[in-house]
Amino acid sequence: MGRLDGRVALVTGGGRGFGRAIALAFGQEGADVVVNYHANATAAAEVVAALEKLGRRALAVKADVGSERDVRAMVDATLKRFGCLDVLVNNAGIMDRGRFAETPVGHYARMFETNVTGTMLCTRAVLPAMIERTYGRIINLSSQLARAGVGTGGFAAYAASKGAIEALTRALAHEVGEHGITVNAIAPGGIDTDMSRAVMTPEYRARRTKELPVRHLGGLDDVAYCALFLADEAGGYLTGQVLQPNGGWVMP
Repeated sequence: MGRLDGRVALVTGGGRGFGRAIALAFGQEGADVVVNYHANATAAAEVVAALEKLGRRALAVKADVGSERDVRAMVDATLKRFGCLDVLVNNAGIMDRGRFAETPVGHYARMFETNVTGTMLCTRAVLPAMIERTYGRIINLSSQLARAGVGTGGFAAYAASKGAIEALTRALAHEVGEHGITVNAIAPGGIDTDMSRAVMTPEYRARRTKELPVRHLGGLDDVAYCALFLADEAGGYLTGQVLQPNGGWVMP
């Protein structure tokens, strides 16, 4: 028996990185999974195939999370196929690095549209179905960059978008808790991903590793473990919280 047997989960940005790891971890624990993607249909299809090999039902859905029309269509497709939606993982996100005063305003807007508006639109779209069934798990992806400056900077706008996610997580937990819905976040730090490799120089990577109490970077499975913990039915007394898989980089 898996921890998520009989549950249906929607993972945005589920074709790669954290989203892929979370989708597969959910499938291994018995959940049927909707894998959202925006551009890379091939990657999403690969995740669906992997989930089906596990004996799970799976569906890839193309949607821009920053588009209300796309999000509504995605949630409608999920409910039509599976009849319910128990877990939402708001993972889809983008990162543009650059000094704040030198970064085009359009880059800020693009990050907020995906990272913040996308999270809000997806959450808003799934809430009616969760409220009707008096059950739901909403998991948002934040970042340690919302809590600590690093290196020579260049992450101010991204950090602001993730700070907004944490504020939303806490406020929404108050609103929907009476309906059996929990809202939590995961703020990874020092995780080895395609996105982190794109912004970490080798020198910075080596320095960061030495600074971490555990003396190594984390992996995608460390974040997927946190998502499983929050998605589990047994976690119903945990809400408005931010888990921090970060190797000890930030200790609240």
